[in-house]
Amino acid sequence: MTTPTRAVLAIAASMLLGIGLAGCTTPTPMPVPTATPTIVPTPTGDGVLRIGTLFPTTGATAFLGKAQDAGVELVVREINEAGGVNGQKVEVFHRDSGDASTTKAEQSLKALIEKKVDVIIGPSSSVLAERILPTVVDNRIAMISPSATGINLTAVADNGYLFRTIPSAGEQGATLAKAAGAGKKVALVYYSDDTGKAILDSLTSGLAKDKGTLVASEPFTETSNDADKIVAALTKAEPDVVILASPFSATAKNKAIILALVKAKLAGSKLWLTSQNLADYSQALPAGTLKDVNGILQGFTPDAAFIKRIKAADPSVTDFRYAAEAYDATVLAALAAASAGDDSGEAIARTLRSVSEKGIKCTSFGECVDVLATQPDIDYDGISGPLTLDEAGDSHGSEFGLYRYAATNKFAQVGTVSSR
Repeated sequence: MTTPTRAVLAIAASMLLGIGLAGCTTPTPMPVPTATPTIVPTPTGDGVLRIGTLFPTTGATAFLGKAQDAGVELVVREINEAGGVNGQKVEVFHRDSGDASTTKAEQSLKALIEKKVDVIIGPSSSVLAERILPTVVDNRIAMISPSATGINLTAVADNGYLFRTIPSAGEQGATLAKAAGAGKKVALVYYSDDTGKAILDSLTSGLAKDKGTLVASEPFTETSNDADKIVAALTKAEPDVVILASPFSATAKNKAIILALVKAKLAGSKLWLTSQNLADYSQALPAGTLKDVNGILQGFTPDAAFIKRIKAADPSVTDFRYAAEAYDATVLAALAAASAGDDSGEAIARTLRSVSEKGIKCTSFGECVDVLATQPDIDYDGISGPLTLDEAGDSHGSEFGLYRYAATNKFAQVGTVSSR
């Protein structure tokens, strides 16, 4: 047997000594992580949720106001019957926005500020929404429009106070791809503004998804007036479908292009109009010009049950456009206040997105409040369909009505299509 060397014995002794000392040493306690406290903002509201509406009851778009006002009134009645928000009855103040040709919106906004409203539902007009937005932000009021579809509102500086329960007009392109362009050759004639360009983009991506083909895209402007040149390019492309995407304000241009399309046999059932130019042309064009022409109009088409509820709030309502979107906007505002435990405009604006996404699904104010009693997060899906607000305050996915013109150049609804 080999005798251990002195070095090896020394190492062994050292190891034994270390083990012995380790057994006698008191273990060092492991650090215990401390929970990071959740910072809950101090409520800044006064305890009463006050809602103001800004819809047109006078002016060129007055036909849109009644249904939206009724949608808000209906929700407030239902909420108050259920006990209110945070234990207090909700107050609502209806004011006239007028149209963009007047300063009625500014006057009415001043009156609502004096009433200390926390949230404004409205206005209907994108132009008015942008115009009053600086004052709304300065007063820290949340604003939710049920029908302002302007493309520019997505990127407007709003400090997080502007929201919409209807998608921007650009989504019409994807909807038209589904409704008219699936598997077909499509030509687009569009007014070269932000909306027209957005429709072109979403139409292009929609056709790629729905196996259609964009064979021509012809822009025009306020200063261009060559309808024959546009139609010549379309005739060469031989489309199955022609889409005219232009604002109603370009009526003279629209009429010239439509008449040129009729002459080239590219109208009738081949032609589709958008929400911006779908209108009564009975006085503007010769009878029969638009026979069988199709169109889409953004907004949920309510069923008989919802119409009955709206008429209970206002029996005089006959046009129900955007009533569902106004209803959902009001529910979201109330749920945001309930979830935050704070009725201030700041709290509502801060919480609106969270009550529209990723939580437990619920479809009414009462149901959602019941969920909030035991769960921290909800996802409200409303009358107008699933609602998820993005970082810009926009919703995505919308229902459109499908319309068809008779020989009178007036249109009637024939169905619905969703952009989802």
